[in-house]
Amino acid sequence: MIQGKKLLVISAHAADYVWRSGGTIAKYVKEGAEVHVVVLSFGVRGESNDLWKKTDATAETVKATRKAETMEAAGILSVKNIEFWDFEDYPLVVTHELEERMVRKIREVAPDYILTHDKFDVLNPDHNTVSDLTFRCSVMSNSNGVRMEGTKTTRQIQLFGFEPHQTELSHYVPGLFIDITDVYEQKVAAMKCFKAQSHLIEYYTQRAFMRGNHARRLSGFQDYKYAESFARFFPVVSTELL
Repeated sequence: MIQGKKLLVISAHAADYVWRSGGTIAKYVKEGAEVHVVVLSFGVRGESNDLWKKTDATAETVKATRKAETMEAAGILSVKNIEFWDFEDYPLVVTHELEERMVRKIREVAPDYILTHDKFDVLNPDHNTVSDLTFRCSVMSNSNGVRMEGTKTTRQIQLFGFEPHQTELSHYVPGLFIDITDVYEQKVAAMKCFKAQSHLIEYYTQRAFMRGNHARRLSGFQDYKYAESFARFFPVVSTELL
């Protein structure tokens, strides 16, 4: 059951959470979950090539466009809780202060699940950095020895990794498929907000169709038309076979 669950989504750049988990986010919001999104950077340096082609482009104008795009996309997905931490990208550098902030955020939200980048993206080191950061901070948030006033330690949270763009080259293996058929049009509309990376709209549209095929084949439910896939960081623990 989704209603009442808490979902924390940690995105390296302004559009990552939309391409890779926009359908799942919309589905969780629609079905009554509490969804929080943290965007670590706007992707000004490494994720905005088309915007830099404009003759009058500056870091400030690119950032303003990226923020407007991602705010529009978040609205389409019905995301109410979104934070922009505005770190520089390419490279995205992890500091002690960033780690402390992330641990605090995890403890404050106390999510049932965390969605973030998978462990390896062959062409985007920022994604790898954020994957490692999220994993380490999720473990640190469990430790009573990591003292932070006003916070409570968590139990180990299930982490799920986004499907990267260069899927096969990144050795990505799906561990979970989420049916997004009912919210597919929301995801497509949200993806269309990002003019700086228009090539990814077709790519993740095709992925949703392909993963829908996999979801139908594996489940037998023929009404699954579109899906998103995620890798698992940890095995499932259960009292029965799942």
